[in-house]
Formats: sequence, structure tokens, C-alpha cells
Amino acid sequence: MKDEIDFGTMEVSTLFRKLLIPTVLGMIFSAIFIITDGIFVGKGIGSDALAAVNITAPLFLVNTGIGLMFGIGASVVASIHLSHGKVKVARINVTQAVVVSSLLVIAYILFILLNAEKVALWLGSSPRLLPLAIEYMHWFVPFLAFSTLLSSGMFFLRLDGSPNYAMVCNVIPALINIGLDYYFIFELGWGMFGAALATSLGYIVGALMILVYLFQPRHELHFCKIKWSMKSLRLTIRNVGYMCRLGASSFLCEAAIATMMFAGNYVFIRYLGEDGVAAYSIACYFFPIVFMVYNAVAQSAQPILSYNYGVGHRDRVRAAFRLALITVVSCGLLVFILTLLFAHPITEMFISSEYPAHHIAAEGLPLFASGFVFFGINIVSIGYFQSVERDRPAMAITLLRGFVLVLICFAVLPLCWGVPGIWLAVPVSELLTFLFVLTIYCRGIQKTH
Repeated sequence: MKDEIDFGTMEVSTLFRKLLIPTVLGMIFSAIFIITDGIFVGKGIGSDALAAVNITAPLFLVNTGIGLMFGIGASVVASIHLSHGKVKVARINVTQAVVVSSLLVIAYILFILLNAEKVALWLGSSPRLLPLAIEYMHWFVPFLAFSTLLSSGMFFLRLDGSPNYAMVCNVIPALINIGLDYYFIFELGWGMFGAALATSLGYIVGALMILVYLFQPRHELHFCKIKWSMKSLRLTIRNVGYMCRLGASSFLCEAAIATMMFAGNYVFIRYLGEDGVAAYSIACYFFPIVFMVYNAVAQSAQPILSYNYGVGHRDRVRAAFRLALITVVSCGLLVFILTLLFAHPITEMFISSEYPAHHIAAEGLPLFASGFVFFGINIVSIGYFQSVERDRPAMAITLLRGFVLVLICFAVLPLCWGVPGIWLAVPVSELLTFLFVLTIYCRGIQKTH
């Protein structure tokens, strides 16, 4: 189960490849997880159902953000402790992260379920979409804690030298979701209930696989007993606070996608009604998939960066960062070209050409994909700063690209260019953020000379 990985001595390119291939494959299956949901909902239930799922998507993204925040925060701290030989402390970090994140998500779940209708309306649901959105939420939200554990657990498995098992933890839930989505929607006709249940069952299985791994003492990283004295609780609060600070940018990256969906839904429904939201939902299925690939690159580099930063191997840190940048730029160019060439077939996967949303999406997807290269550079840069304990620039980049600039662009660009301006809001915000990142790099180079 465990792979031969040495973060301190193995050649950086070999080490990066060993982590990248299973991580990307796992993320691809997670992407298939998301795509399948969209295809089956759009084809099996209809355009309004696709729009309703997109309305509720920010809830899932915030939840995933919590998992990533605790996952990368605990992983960075544990990586540094492992580089100093403090294995027991690293185990405590992992245990604290899982316990506290689970409690936080349970509170989040209860709040949503007690205010389901208000939450759906606040997220931008129209009266026509409201029943579908609420039905989906009732059968998806209760199981969000399993999704959180699956998101954070990936980091701990890779740090423990088991990227292949981490990949399997993504592959199996994806296959379960694909099979159950088809059966529940097309065979049983369960509609939104079936779509939500299929997704939830996939996450439950993936989370249980993570738990099975972390409960086995034979692994270097596993759960340990947490003391409940006042001193231990104070230490836990301090450790969790530091983890959250390091991982906050990852949470905000997910919250940024939620903000992008939230703002886009409002603008599209204002300009083009429910058909506009349905068209935008295809881009919103597309965007997290690209984010997952970029995230896989950043996550593959993270333990290499953190471990070698901890032992002071700066050349290895720079080499890993350079490899990550080259990878995301290549991926971004490839995805943009494919979107430009195959916008209509991509749209056809989700909704038939008879729906007005089909034409809107086919025209807008190439515009939307034009910012994918800058998006990749920004994500990897955030991951780099997190991995070397530079949380301030990571936070600044995240806030700028995910909240400040994207909201300004959604407000201003439609006034200048109409509907094309809505599609270009995210790419322009990513481009402007990239220029900010470039400024940080240039200043860093000047300080070293």
C-alpha cells in the first residue's frame, strides 16, 4: 500500500512525477464524478434541474474548502514535524484536523437544513427552481461531513507516502456515483433525489476508505488519542488555529469558486433568465474540473516543498515549484485549445441543442476558458506560498482573485460588453491577479540581489 518515497533525497523530478501521476488520475476521476452528475441531471431530468444544482453548488464548495483548509494546513505542519523527526506530533496534527473539521461541518450542516428555503433563495434561486433546489439539498447536505473527510484525507495519505491509495479513494467513489446516478435517474426515475443520493453514497465510501487507513497503527501517520486536559485543549486550539491560518487560502479558493457561481447566477438570471443560469452551470461544472487538475499539481508539489523547506533545501524547493508551474501552463493551454475547438460537443454532453441554454453555453465557453492559463499559475503560486509558511501573500492573492476582482468584473464588464462581458469576468480577474503575482515574484528577486 505504501510507496517508496523519500522527500529529502529522491530526485525532485522523479518525486514530483511519483506524486503527480496518481494525484492527477485521482482528480480526473473526481472530475468524472462531477461531470457525470451534470450529464445525468441535464439529460435525465432537464435544464431546470441543471440550473437548480448549480444554485446549490456553493454549499458544497464551502464544505470542500473546509476540508482543504484543514488538509493542507495540517499537512504542512505535519510535513515540517516529520522532517525534524517528530512523528508523534505529526500524528497529533492529523487527528486534531480530522476531529475539529468534522465538528465544524456538522454545525454547518445543521444550519443549512434548518434554513433550507432561505438558503436557496439567498443563493439566487428563482421561484421556478426553488422546489428542485430544496429537494437536492435535503438529500445531499446531510452527508457533507463525508465529503470533508475525503478532501482532507488525501493530503494525509500522500504525506504518508501512499499517493496510489489516495488515488483509489477518489476512483472508487467516482465509479459508484456513475453507476448509481444512471440507475437512480434513468432506471428508477428518482430525479433530484436520486442524483443527490448517488453522489452522497460515493462520498461515504471514499471517507470510510480514508478512516480505514488512518485507524491502522502500522502506518506512520495514523490517528492517536487526544488528551482532554485544559493544557491539551489550549494546545489543540493553538495548533488548529495555525493550521487554519496556513490552509485558509485553500478554503478561500473554494469559497472563491462559490462566489464566482453565486455572482454569475445573479448576473445571468438578470440578463438571460433561467436559460442563462443553465448555460452558466455547464461552465461551473467545467471550472472545478480544471481547478481539480491544478489543485492536483499544487498538492503533489506541497509535501516536497514543505519537507525541503523544513530542512533548508532551497534548491529543491525552487525545482519543485518550477515543475509545478510548467505543468499547469501546459495544461491550461491544452484545455483552452480543446474548448475552443469542441465547445458545441462539450455543451451537447450536458444539454440537448433543443434547449436555448445550449446555444448560450456553446458561445460562451471559449471566452470563459481563455483565463485557464493564468488561473493555473495563480493556484500553484498560492500553494507555493502556503507550503513555505508564507500565508500573507497566499491570502492576498486568494482574496484578490476570488473576491475583490471577480465581483468588480461581474459588475462592470457586462455593462461594457453585455453577455460576452459576463463570460469574460472570471478570465479578466485571473489575468489581473496574475499581474499581481508577477509583481510579488519580481520584488522577491530584487530582494535577493
